[in-house]
Amino acid sequence: MVQAIKINKSYQTLNVLKNVDLNVNKGEIVSVVGPSGAGKTSLLQIIGTLMPADSGDIKINGISVNTLNSKQISKFRNHHIGFIFQFHHLLPEFTALENVCLPAYIKGLNKKETIAHAKDLLNFLNLSERIHHKPAELSGGEQQRVAVARALINNPSVVLADEPSGNLDTVNKEALHNLFFSLRDTYKHTFIIVTHDNKLAEMSDRVIKLIDGKIA
Repeated sequence: MVQAIKINKSYQTLNVLKNVDLNVNKGEIVSVVGPSGAGKTSLLQIIGTLMPADSGDIKINGISVNTLNSKQISKFRNHHIGFIFQFHHLLPEFTALENVCLPAYIKGLNKKETIAHAKDLLNFLNLSERIHHKPAELSGGEQQRVAVARALINNPSVVLADEPSGNLDTVNKEALHNLFFSLRDTYKHTFIIVTHDNKLAEMSDRVIKLIDGKIA
């Protein structure tokens, strides 16, 4: 369902990814681990079309990113890829509900249906009482759950998470880890997660270890 094919990436003279091949199946939760500087975040950004590879290709649901122009890539990203980051990146002037709805509005989905879907997601994430609160009024764990709902609003083919629990305390971290599996079981989402958290990695269906730009 997600394929990374012979991905290479360099920054000046530093080769961070070296002929990386990766296949992820639908409904699979895969963790990518490895030391700092191994190329984990670069690989995630390339899979997410946030950054081009120097060579190689990404295919999601059989669609080759290399066949798309910049406008098409932006549309493809909005329709097919959800993102969860360590620091949430919620817009402070908008409520939890509004933050979740934004990607769907960009996609051009019906406003009434989008709000209903967003409320369903926030309810599933135990945030039904917080939908009209702005990020500053939410705890760190609540903010991250809002970010998860935002990543899911367009029913993406794959959800990419970069150190999603890295900024959470132990209780919220464990809750977020369990949440990923509940979402997969309920909605059949596919997750690729970059993490330094051994517990999350051990819970995953499969662990990919990157060392010196290569899959070990």
